[in-house]
Amino acid sequence: MSNTLAKFAQVCPLWVYKLFPFLRWWPSVDADTARNDAMAGLTGALIVLPQGVAFATIAGLPPEYGLYAAMVPAIIGALWGSSWHLVSGPTTAISIAVFASVSPFATPGSPEFISMVLTLTFMTGVFQLILGLARMGVLVNFISHTVVIGFTAGAAMLIAGSQIKNFFGLDIPRGTPFFETLSLFAQHVGDIDPYVTAVAATTLVSGILVKRFVPKFPYMIAAMLVGSFLALFLNNHFGVDVTHIKTVGALPAGLPPLSAPDFSFGALHQMLFPALIITMLALTEAVSISRAIATKSGQHIDGNQEFVGQGLSNLIGSFFSSYASSGSFNRSGVNYAAGARTPLAAVFASLFLVVILLMVAPLAAYLPNAAMAGILFLVAWGLIDFHHISLLPKINKQETIVLWVTLIGTLIDLEKGIFFGIALSLIFYLYRTSRPMMEAVLPDPDPTNYHYGSLEGRPECPQVKMLRLNGSIFFGAVAHLQQQLQQLEENEPERKHLVIMASGINFVDLAGAEFLAEAARQRRKLGGSLYFYRMKDSIKETLKRGHFMDDIGEDNLFPAKTRPMSVIYAKLDNDICRNCTVRAFPVCQTHLPNGEARTS
Repeated sequence: MSNTLAKFAQVCPLWVYKLFPFLRWWPSVDADTARNDAMAGLTGALIVLPQGVAFATIAGLPPEYGLYAAMVPAIIGALWGSSWHLVSGPTTAISIAVFASVSPFATPGSPEFISMVLTLTFMTGVFQLILGLARMGVLVNFISHTVVIGFTAGAAMLIAGSQIKNFFGLDIPRGTPFFETLSLFAQHVGDIDPYVTAVAATTLVSGILVKRFVPKFPYMIAAMLVGSFLALFLNNHFGVDVTHIKTVGALPAGLPPLSAPDFSFGALHQMLFPALIITMLALTEAVSISRAIATKSGQHIDGNQEFVGQGLSNLIGSFFSSYASSGSFNRSGVNYAAGARTPLAAVFASLFLVVILLMVAPLAAYLPNAAMAGILFLVAWGLIDFHHISLLPKINKQETIVLWVTLIGTLIDLEKGIFFGIALSLIFYLYRTSRPMMEAVLPDPDPTNYHYGSLEGRPECPQVKMLRLNGSIFFGAVAHLQQQLQQLEENEPERKHLVIMASGINFVDLAGAEFLAEAARQRRKLGGSLYFYRMKDSIKETLKRGHFMDDIGEDNLFPAKTRPMSVIYAKLDNDICRNCTVRAFPVCQTHLPNGEARTS
């Protein structure tokens, strides 16, 4: 069977791979890989069981919807994505985004809420699919890692804030804004329920201890068991009327039921902007995670194909009671570590999850809400990247500002927080690129070296200015460069000849080309010229095609390993050179620009 598939793969047209990308890896499946994938899938199913329930709670959905989101979307994402180890399903950030997006329009957990969540999921899938088919995978590169760290930390704090009422047994309305929740908590500290808090705190501590001392055991399952047994004991001993410990309730056992998103104009209009946000957030998660694992596995990731896989998983999942899903870092990392060889592991995980759900669904009736709150506190703490948050101020102040704007913006308005972070990050980037670095340089004193270094206290030639320019010359940088050259003319008018070390110029657009031509004309008006050393061929061709080279002059371009001053020197003022004691260049030592030998 494997040999037949391998032969088919060799003659398979390219368009077939586009429609059915799983045909690329399917020939590599054999008994050995299937065994490894099955074991990895079983591990993944055990991990997603408590996570799915927790994430659905975050999203404001009934607990079973978190498990549904880990079934069909995981299979579709594995078969139509490009990563061999990425596992799709519910995630923390997506769950909190879903809740924040839909809760203003419907009561969490209500049929209207669920219907709008399915609409949001469908639209997210459509947007992801369109971006993938349009080969726009490059878009996620514009979302900086700092923005993701800030958003994730903000989402973690929102998760913890949403569970304060369940952790301490307080009566705080669902959906209360984060800072208002903190205010209400401070006002009602005296109303904390000791029984509820005991269950939540015990669950939290148990999870921490198991994760630290027994890392191979699923710490969430262990913590849930400890919290559930404690809650059962307290309820039996004191009574529910005294403890007020409520449980999640039994989960429906079975396959994900068919569902239908709300396609009314009102629902589509209301979910449009949230769908765009979740689209970018989900794609950023999926591509970032798949690339991170690919660095370990050595696999090549096709970002556009990953967009298609994620889009299909959400689009189809919306008809199988699934809410918006994405790549999960925890489950994907465990999937790789557990020995998964192909995407079949994610398929196995979904199938095993169905079997496990059939067996343990009734037991959810004993799972306390307080224990879930303890688990979510643990999840929230693990999401905050304390290492990078503490490191950023020492490395880059602008990135630190981006981090805190994203984090605080997420706490105030999750939907807009990430966009504020992205916008500010791009603004800082544009600001940096719009100010190319210009450094005064001189040739290396070693006559056999063609390198140009910083002045380091050496005097410059009174007639020639040499500058190294690092950065692209585009419309955003032109104003800054014009200002720099104008200051140079005003401060150093005697240096009429300007030599640009151009190896660091990577790109020139129309505005930049016009600027260079104008700079060349201005230098001629001053009685000098504009020269370039080691200009890239691509930039030279751009200037030629636009006829800007007519002003600059090809004879003013010097390729690598040449001596520009051997040509420029003859154009200098003979009288100035005669009385000059600087003699910055080797050619100055022997004769004057007119060829006359120096006498001293």
